[in-house]
Amino acid sequence: MKLNLFEYSRSVRTWILLVIYTLELIASLWMAYELRFDFMLDAAAQAERLFVLLWLVPLQLLLLGLFHQLRPLLGYFSTPDLARMFHALAISVLLAFGVWLVWGAGVAPPRGVIVIDFVFALVGLTGVRLALRTLRESLHAPGNNPRRKKRVGIIGAGDSGAVLAHELALKSGCGMQPVAFFDDDSSKWHSRVHDIPVLGPPERLVEICQKLDIQEAIIAMPSAPARRVGEVVRMLRQARLPCRTVPSMDQLALGQVRVSQLRNVEVQDLLGREKVELATEDIRSVLRERIILVTGAGGSIGSELCRQIATYHPRRLLLLDRSEPCVFQIEQELIGLGHRTRIVPIVADILDRERMTDIFAHFRPEVVFHAAAHKHVPMMEHQPGEAIRNNTLGTAQLADIACESGVDRFILISTDKAINPTSVMGVTKRLAEMYIQARFGAQRDQTKFMAVRFGNVLGSTGSVIPIFHRQIAEGGPVKVTHPEMTRYFMTIPEASMLVLQSAALGEGGEIFVLDMGRPVRIVDLARQMIELCGLKPDEDIRIEFTGTRPGEKLFEELRHTGENYAPTTHAKICRFLSQPMALEAIRQTLQRLRVNLYTADGDQIKRLLREVLPDYAPHLSGPANPPPVVTNLADYRRPAQAGGRP
Repeated sequence: MKLNLFEYSRSVRTWILLVIYTLELIASLWMAYELRFDFMLDAAAQAERLFVLLWLVPLQLLLLGLFHQLRPLLGYFSTPDLARMFHALAISVLLAFGVWLVWGAGVAPPRGVIVIDFVFALVGLTGVRLALRTLRESLHAPGNNPRRKKRVGIIGAGDSGAVLAHELALKSGCGMQPVAFFDDDSSKWHSRVHDIPVLGPPERLVEICQKLDIQEAIIAMPSAPARRVGEVVRMLRQARLPCRTVPSMDQLALGQVRVSQLRNVEVQDLLGREKVELATEDIRSVLRERIILVTGAGGSIGSELCRQIATYHPRRLLLLDRSEPCVFQIEQELIGLGHRTRIVPIVADILDRERMTDIFAHFRPEVVFHAAAHKHVPMMEHQPGEAIRNNTLGTAQLADIACESGVDRFILISTDKAINPTSVMGVTKRLAEMYIQARFGAQRDQTKFMAVRFGNVLGSTGSVIPIFHRQIAEGGPVKVTHPEMTRYFMTIPEASMLVLQSAALGEGGEIFVLDMGRPVRIVDLARQMIELCGLKPDEDIRIEFTGTRPGEKLFEELRHTGENYAPTTHAKICRFLSQPMALEAIRQTLQRLRVNLYTADGDQIKRLLREVLPDYAPHLSGPANPPPVVTNLADYRRPAQAGGRP
């Protein structure tokens, strides 16, 4: 019974649409004759019009049916439907011209009538379908009742604000109605954008929000200075007016999101980073139709690299990580973005030489982005042997395999903590840099080895942002190590874009340093995050200073002593060159570290690292009876491990 009712409903809707189409096509042809003859048709022309109606309108309906334009889903209409409608009517025009050429006037309409009828029919049918779509959305979309729509003020009457207002107007189901624009540009005041008035600067929003019944503000200033965004946010918070913002310029530039995909204001919006300009053709020449390997593909930087690399259409993109859940997550995301045919998920550990050799032999990658690493400073201070294994020895082994396999480019993701390091994580990254420079110096005509250094990445796994979020959600205190501690920050998309640009710029042996802007005091970052949550620092949420942790610096540096600066063609990327260490010498150094990983304690390993790098200032705990340091590989005997992996 239900099926019969459903079929009956479909049939009714089809007949309704057929009747509407028929009336519209008759009206189009009727008016085409009237215009062609200046509304003065004689008896012969009127007889001809009636005859033409009998065959031309059924022909048009038949063609519309063949192009699936008589379907019963009346309220759905999009660009493909318009194209099919155009093709159906265009074919009817060609057939009408054919009839006119064969039988002439009397049987076929005049040429002017054919052209005018085509225009009227296309415009009329399109109007019918758009009207039905609008009716469907107004009747069935949630939140479409004007009395239930949230009245919003848009801060920013530029391109982003205009696009946002247009999309909100089209998507009535979003439940938001823009009622006013506010902009710092006085030349836009007292004008209208999409028939919405620009009432003045953002400060006026607070004054008149009650008068206009504005319930929420949307900040549409993705390229505005961070200081100004911060002022606007604080002003809105003080007025207790909810606010959201459009996506960042990085996301908009990459086409990852639409301007109408609103989000809450985040701390990175207040730190301020200029939009990254890329030489996309240079990057495309390095990545397009090539086999790319990304290690640590499931991590924060690695996964963003994969997202961006995929947009340059590589032949294969190898997603390598030892964490199966992380590989699965980025694989599913890239499949959802339409990259199923070019991605290959690989679960493997870079320390497994046989496995990595097999991967390189099977897939033959041409470009390697090495992002796999241990990066948590305090954690690595307590287990320096593991940091050396993964960050230094793993990188050296991977570089050797890449060189033996004929890889064209090898890009190491490094850190500003490698400069005059005070942490185990930093010194192991510095040794990794030294090894790939030595590797390139020993074979300049083969693989181009290079490293890219940058600072803290906002929102990355283990970064301070999610820690502060959790502490604020728990009611505080927010714990900051030192009131004068500063760090350089950048966003994950920005860091990844500049890594790709560095890969295109590199000729081998360089260390690229990204422009990190101005350092940010961590305590200021904590205060901004508290304010973003609508709370007051030191009143609602207390800030507590806990003291610096082992391996931490108060501030980060940008270059080593002895590194020579060389400019690049990109304003945000600096190139540093230095005399590489002899390959055999650094291999002996790494071998000495390797044989002590399981015999020396943490302090002994740190002392060894300081012998290798005199500018390393380790944090030592000072054990009472440290085990001896092994200097001869023949003396090395790895102790049995009950749990397998150390």
